[in-house]
Amino acid sequence: MKEILLIALLILVSCKKDTTPVRNNVSGEVFGTYYTIQFFDEEVVDYSKQYDSLFVEINKSMSTYITTSDISKINRGDSTVIVDHHFEKVFTVSKSIYETTKGFFDPTIGVLVNAWDFGPEGKIEALDSLKIDSLMQSVGFHNLFLNKRKISNPKNAYIDFNAIAKGYGLDVIAAFLDSKGYQNYLIDIGGEVIAKGKNLKSLEVWRIGIEEPNFDGTQSHKKVIALNNCAMATSGIYRKFKIDDSGVRYAHIIDTKTGYPSKTNILSVSVIAPTCAIADAYATAFKAMGIEKVSELLESHPELKVYFIYEEDKQLKTLALNAFP
Repeated sequence: MKEILLIALLILVSCKKDTTPVRNNVSGEVFGTYYTIQFFDEEVVDYSKQYDSLFVEINKSMSTYITTSDISKINRGDSTVIVDHHFEKVFTVSKSIYETTKGFFDPTIGVLVNAWDFGPEGKIEALDSLKIDSLMQSVGFHNLFLNKRKISNPKNAYIDFNAIAKGYGLDVIAAFLDSKGYQNYLIDIGGEVIAKGKNLKSLEVWRIGIEEPNFDGTQSHKKVIALNNCAMATSGIYRKFKIDDSGVRYAHIIDTKTGYPSKTNILSVSVIAPTCAIADAYATAFKAMGIEKVSELLESHPELKVYFIYEEDKQLKTLALNAFP
């Protein structure tokens, strides 16, 4: 009898499924940068085709680099375009952040982004104050309205969602993984991240590095933080900037009030927020707003945690706001 019980126990143990978590990791290129998606399952699962399909949807909707996208058609004056749910969501979030930041986040500044040769349309020759003033006449997201998925654009503004669409792309992938029931994953697109749960290999929450502002292109970490069930985006001038004949460094962030590239001592802004679209947009706006204005705004927005790296007296300094870890 004991022998029968022992054999039964051995059969039960041998048939028991191995529940050791398997790290599924896929990487590639999207939105002009890299992406890496990690999650844990009981087995190897490949969602590459689903990721690519979602990225294609977002690009067809909002990429200013694709001439046949909805946003490109709208920018050419096509008033018949029926935008999709991706465009609608990004438009709604953009309008809210535009109002909260008093216009420092403004997707209609794209015409100046192009004029200063930071966008897809190429540089405007002989750019001077008169031409900038002329281009600024169409800037103002408050002039745009969305009704039944059609855009009203009376001033023919050039719409550019590049400062929020990448973050939104992470939110879309996170929603997909959520729909599959995953509780532990990390999504990274070009340094913007969404972290949920834990790294089941180390049994610790995900740890994310914030880059040192190195103008020579090298990479090093200024700070490493634990991130759980939230998103983080970083906006900096240390990778994308121009230097004029006088040696003045111009950020790729255009001041929505003046139409000129921001001259600032802020080198990097990292924002932790509930979604990556929100984090992405605020990180862009906060670069132009400056530390004082951001500090005032954060008093009524505890959901936003912010970390500045800036120059003062030729030294790097940091400032963490709203309990940034």
